Amino acid sequence: MSAAPQPHLSFDDWLAIERTATDQRSEYVAGEVFAMAGGSEEHNLIVANLVREFGNQFKGKPCRVYASDMKVHIAEADVGTYPDVMVICGERQFHDGRRDVVTNPTLIVEVLSDSTEAYDRGDKFRHYRSLDSLQAYLLLSQSRMQAELFIGQADGTWMLSSYQEPSASIRLPMLEVELSLAEVYDKVELSS
Repeated sequence: MSAAPQPHLSFDDWLAIERTATDQRSEYVAGEVFAMAGGSEEHNLIVANLVREFGNQFKGKPCRVYASDMKVHIAEADVGTYPDVMVICGERQFHDGRRDVVTNPTLIVEVLSDSTEAYDRGDKFRHYRSLDSLQAYLLLSQSRMQAELFIGQADGTWMLSSYQEPSASIRLPMLEVELSLAEVYDKVELSS
């Protein structure tokens, strides 16, 4: 006897479950739910460094930085995710009155791991690109000093810039900030 097929969840059903979960987070993709693994020390240090750097540079500016507890809803793709870091400049748009799910990030940052790299570069980036508000997508390796910045162009394409040197600065003109690669990787013990 085979198991009965499980019904697909709606985004709102997933969100209701996610809001009551205390021990595990998951991401939602078109009715399917995927458990998220915990982050490594390197991952957490990179996220903390980014939040600090953005926060310092956003003083007096209309931009806000969010760490990985804030969710983003991508209605067009029927997806709900927890980006590692997210920035919104200007007015925030929330999914509902709870103010824990946004719909208009300006920048999304993902810290790559062996288990998520292919997804972060592929389908997840494809989902994120359906957000009209998204202007930049930054991928950071947690095993080596490497940043890849994709900036959306007026014609719908994305321009890639890559950074590997500690002296490099990642210029984010849509946010009016620059990130020092050395500061992003401060105290991170890299394997290569």
